[in-house]
Amino acid sequence: MPTATPAHAPQHASPRLPPLHAVRAFVSAARHLSFTRAAAELHVTHSAISRQVRALEDHLGVALFERRVRQVLLTAQGQQFFVQVEPALAQIGAAAQALAAPAAAHTVTINVRPSFAVRWLIPRLPGFVAQCPGIAPNVVTSTVAPEQASEPFDVAIRRGLAGWPPSVAPQPFLHDQALVVGTPALWATHPVLAPRDLAAHVLLWSRSRSGDWEQWKKQAGVPRLQPASQLQFDHLHFVVQAALDGLGCALVPATLVAHDLAAGRLVCPLPDLALPLARHYYGLAPHASPQAQRFADWLEQQLQAAAA
Repeated sequence: MPTATPAHAPQHASPRLPPLHAVRAFVSAARHLSFTRAAAELHVTHSAISRQVRALEDHLGVALFERRVRQVLLTAQGQQFFVQVEPALAQIGAAAQALAAPAAAHTVTINVRPSFAVRWLIPRLPGFVAQCPGIAPNVVTSTVAPEQASEPFDVAIRRGLAGWPPSVAPQPFLHDQALVVGTPALWATHPVLAPRDLAAHVLLWSRSRSGDWEQWKKQAGVPRLQPASQLQFDHLHFVVQAALDGLGCALVPATLVAHDLAAGRLVCPLPDLALPLARHYYGLAPHASPQAQRFADWLEQQLQAAAA
């Protein structure tokens, strides 16, 4: 009958491990076949590498290098040891890196107007995050000019060249124009083939761009046009949402409804009567971080995509 091993039975002793720093010095010296290059790689002195390799040789009881004038060569034992310990050392490093806490993301604060944030920036941010997973965008919305911002920003986006701080050099960004838009169902119920046909519709507008409809009517040659009704909202993204919900027709910047027009959720019945708008610009704060510059590079990618 087999008997159980007593709890106090002696266990096999683990192999005595060499000092890790000496193994690391050996691997670097063996890879370069140079104590000098190993010292440069590990940011220590030549003599430190020599001492650590010598200590490893004493520990193992074999010579690992054949030392010549201005040159070292691996012995047969050294070559055998190098082949085995180099991948082991790399595995230890990989294991340590896998357990280490991930590096904190670098935050980039982006100052934009609310409607631009909701309708243009935020829908595109997943693409930026996928490209730059180590950068955390912090979107701050404000209706005041960048020079009046109540908190610091890394990047700001605004329409036009007015209101920028002297320390920021705004860069040209998106061209824009205002379009008359509504749902396909809206236009099917009351078709619009000419500007005067808008008299049968509810006009949607925002306080932030309260003069757009009057400018558009003058440009379209119907300055006295009276709509069936009007609805007013605080911001343009509310106007866009109201148009998507079929409450009426809106005159909104094309940049804010590009996705909706492409998907057919909104339709522009009078594309030749677009109202020109000031161009968007973006600006980097002085001494911008590399992460803020990376966001600016991404904005340039979006500009190129819009122009394509």
